[in-house]
Amino acid sequence: MAVGERDPITGHMTTGHEWNGIKELHTPVPKPVWFFLIAFTLFGVIWSLLMPSWPYGTGYFSGWLGIDQKRTVAKRLDEGAAERAAWAARIESEDFAAVLTDAELMPIVRETGHTLFGDNCAACHGVGGGGNGGYPNIVAAPTLWGDDPATIAETIRVGINGADPETRISQMMAFGRDQVLERPAILQLVTYVRSLSGLEEQTEANAAAIEAGRELFAQNCVACHGEDAKGLKEVGAPDLTDHFWIYGSGREAVYQSIYGGRQGHMPSWGLRLSPLDIKILALYVADLREQQHAAGGDGT
Repeated sequence: MAVGERDPITGHMTTGHEWNGIKELHTPVPKPVWFFLIAFTLFGVIWSLLMPSWPYGTGYFSGWLGIDQKRTVAKRLDEGAAERAAWAARIESEDFAAVLTDAELMPIVRETGHTLFGDNCAACHGVGGGGNGGYPNIVAAPTLWGDDPATIAETIRVGINGADPETRISQMMAFGRDQVLERPAILQLVTYVRSLSGLEEQTEANAAAIEAGRELFAQNCVACHGEDAKGLKEVGAPDLTDHFWIYGSGREAVYQSIYGGRQGHMPSWGLRLSPLDIKILALYVADLREQQHAAGGDGT
């Protein structure tokens, strides 16, 4: 190896290595690089001493600061539970009317209820409760068993055609499939039922069908829907005179309802949700209905 010499251009010593006339300089590591290497090494050592770091056997070095994220999360959960317990106890003990008029509790009900509704109810009834095909509008439409919060809570608890032994039962028989009525009679019923809500006005062309449908309705439908067709809450039969239709108001949809019957299903939420959650959901739905009513809208 040749003896190193000082490079006249850079002022650095050479290493004594030369390849094809190219000499290798002995260039030292820049001081800023040394500074950052040392600084970050010291930081790493200090950090590993302060914070949980090195594992050993069945445990780990917990750090001089004693920081434990598991304990931190557990503490926050306990704090949240303590804060929730205060208002939860009030909601559980007070009656529905008192909670609905409580300016302190209702913001909590709306916030918590919105989350519960989104997690459990929105898939069927829609995010705003306006309903979807085959699922009712629970914000504006008349409820089948009653719209007071206690009744709503009971419907949520036991469900409709659900798994709870006390579930509400709602079923419309299949007049066509079970050969109770022939197709011409069903078509007359369709015309009459649609005329009840103004979907079909009586004309010379359909007057006979409407009258025949009226007689068929009296013979087959009043036991559930009532003589005025406004439904009976005792059996969960809907009002046929308004403009809310769960399965559609077109002639084909109404025909299918009469021909094949309907049997809706709502889970028995009492088997999955706590009594407090069910009460909050009932209050939330009742509040939505009250707001809709106050706004003068019908949700359509």
